[in-house]
Amino acid sequence: MTNEQIAQDLVAQFGEDNIFGIVENYGLLNVTTTTDTIVPLMHYLYQHPTFKFQFLTDLGGIHFPDVPSHEFGVIYHLHSLENNVRLIIKLYVSRENIVVPTITGLYACANWMEREAFDFYGILFSGHPKMERILNAEDMDYHPMRKEYPLEDATRQDKIDALFGR
Repeated sequence: MTNEQIAQDLVAQFGEDNIFGIVENYGLLNVTTTTDTIVPLMHYLYQHPTFKFQFLTDLGGIHFPDVPSHEFGVIYHLHSLENNVRLIIKLYVSRENIVVPTITGLYACANWMEREAFDFYGILFSGHPKMERILNAEDMDYHPMRKEYPLEDATRQDKIDALFGR
């Protein structure tokens, strides 16, 4: 089973409108999909008689504030333990509608990963059983990993270049 075979199978099953941005980085197949396709795609990969992507290694959020209509994204890392093959699936959503369907019905471990993506990026997972903060304080009114905050406090006096001989 090669990355090319997997990519061709996914395009044949879901179409080029739903499986696109196919690249291979460091031997890992990367595909991009849509929010409408992510749940059926995950079920297909999980139940496929050959692929058997039955382990969700990781799920994380990302923020690209300078990319119109694709400011937020979710990255899924799948692993077929039986075939020792990994697959990365990406999807992007706009700032106006930061909602992605949950995959907790298929991968129970997605529960905490989706909550973390919500906590840090504000990505909502529709259908999630308990969409609330997991690491930050419940009364926080912002999402700290978004790239809309300065990296450092400009008023700090201990970071002045003169103190470091610059």
